[in-house]
Amino acid sequence: MRVADFLRRLDAYPRTLEDFSVRTVSGAAVTIISTSIVFFLICLELYAYLTPNLTEELFVDTTRGHKLRINLDLTVANLACNYLSLDAMDSSGDQHLRVDHHVLKHRLDLQGNPISEAEPIKEIISVSTSPVNKTCGSCYGAQQNETQCCNTCDEVMEAYRLKKWNVQLDKIEQCKDKFKRSDKDALKEGCRVQGHLEVNRMAGSFHIAPGNSFSIRQFHIHDFQLTDVKLTHTINHLSFGDKIEFANTHPLDGLKVESDAATKSEMYNYYLKIVPTMYVKLNQSPIHTNQFSVTRYRKDLNDKERGMPGIFFSYELSPLMVKYEEKSRSFGHFGTNCCSIIGGVFTVAGIVAVFLNNSLEVIKRKFEIGKLS
Repeated sequence: MRVADFLRRLDAYPRTLEDFSVRTVSGAAVTIISTSIVFFLICLELYAYLTPNLTEELFVDTTRGHKLRINLDLTVANLACNYLSLDAMDSSGDQHLRVDHHVLKHRLDLQGNPISEAEPIKEIISVSTSPVNKTCGSCYGAQQNETQCCNTCDEVMEAYRLKKWNVQLDKIEQCKDKFKRSDKDALKEGCRVQGHLEVNRMAGSFHIAPGNSFSIRQFHIHDFQLTDVKLTHTINHLSFGDKIEFANTHPLDGLKVESDAATKSEMYNYYLKIVPTMYVKLNQSPIHTNQFSVTRYRKDLNDKERGMPGIFFSYELSPLMVKYEEKSRSFGHFGTNCCSIIGGVFTVAGIVAVFLNNSLEVIKRKFEIGKLS
């Protein structure tokens, strides 16, 4: 009994006798409102506990061996597909000409409606070739061995490229029909280039420009006869890697650029600063992608300003990497917040209940003695 009496003295929550407790309507209203507030706040806290916490970290990029994936979806409104070529090159000197892997083209009319189904972009450059010679086509001295044949224009150009010789297309029998194109046909259609490229993870560039592209003695050349090249275009999507909604991985999406009616030819340059980014989801493998910022520059080509018309993208990679990582929240933190919510709300509710009860008592007494004005 002595132990029980001692423990009763430690009771911080003594019960009040029922005869001395008074229940009021105002107290009931405060109780209902405070309970609703507690329930709502605990639901919010539970949602925050179940949602992973996203942390951000910046460190030096030490990854090796990753390829840079370029996702491209671009529409040129007023130039036909067979007049466009897609080329990529990097700072090491590697050139990817006449790209035909994982890239498609869509022919469009001048209103932007599709004309036919998608075709490989290799057909953008290789418009047509002369029929294959049943004998053995001449390589015009550029053959590597006596058995090599050059039956198509592309084979002749490739042989000349390996020899690093200049090629005169008008004297090549296989190329006579290939470049007979009407300039009027080039402006009657539009083109949508869609797909992705895999390039080395270093500074480089890629571009979409009119004419056939080839390299002679390390010079990049486009063959075209058009003098008035306006490149109204829309960047439907451009990213380097996977798309993350909350990061700046696609700032150019939906950008529409209109050509100036007063100029004959234009060059568009986009300078991109790429920041490698790694996104680690909770209990999943990391996603490697890239964020980037962009600076645009437009150049009018005339007698004073020279250059090649086209849409050029130059990119550089940052040595730093951004890491987004999802982490689960602590259950102890969740429990502490719930206790704080319950204790704080009911403490404030008790103060409000006492204030309302005393105010109603004062009003009631004044009403009874007739002093309520």
